This record gives sequence, C-alpha cells and structure tokens, in this order.
Amino acid sequence: MADCIFCRIISKKIPSELIDEADNFIVIKDINPKAPVHFLIIPKEHIISLEQTTKAHIVLLGSMLLYCQSLAKKLGLSVRGYKVVINTGSEGGQLVSHLHFHFLGGKKLKFSV
Repeated sequence: MADCIFCRIISKKIPSELIDEADNFIVIKDINPKAPVHFLIIPKEHIISLEQTTKAHIVLLGSMLLYCQSLAKKLGLSVRGYKVVINTGSEGGQLVSHLHFHFLGGKKLKFSV
C-alpha cells in the first residue's frame, strides 16, 4: 500500500535500522522502544492485522515466531525471557495497519493479559 509506513520501509522509501531480512519479513529496531531490546518483525506482504490472516499465512506466521525464538537465543534472552506481542485493531493497541510482531527483552517486563 502506498500510504503504509511499513510498506514504505520494506520498499526502502523510508530509512530504518534494519536488523535482519528474510524472504518474507524484515526485522527493524522500534523507533520508540519500550525495552532495551525492542524490534519489529514485519511481513513483506501487506496484511492489515492478525484478523486478516488465513491458513495461507501459516508458513509466514510460523517462520516469524520461530525467528523470535532464534533471535532470543542469539541475544542471550532465551533463559531470562522475552515478550512477543501482536497488537490487533485499535482497541488492541495497533497503531499501524500492517501486521507486525513486537519483540521485547533485556529487562523484566510487566506481564499483562
């Protein structure tokens, strides 16, 4: 989508601090971090939110979650812990209408459901 900030980051029209890139998603530093480690894992396909995913997205979602696990190991967070958050919809705290995971760690995070 032309007006989506994440689509513009993916297409390199807007600069970001790229951490990693896979075939179907990118990983960037969050510009407003809530923890010492706060990355965004963003699918390259424009998907508005988790609500718009289907069985066709199983491989994408699985690869993004497994990436979180490997990232935690790489950063030494596997034992200490980390948080993966998917905000969905306006009442769920989603600010950008493009599915993305927040990966947070590096300090004791508050747990809330």
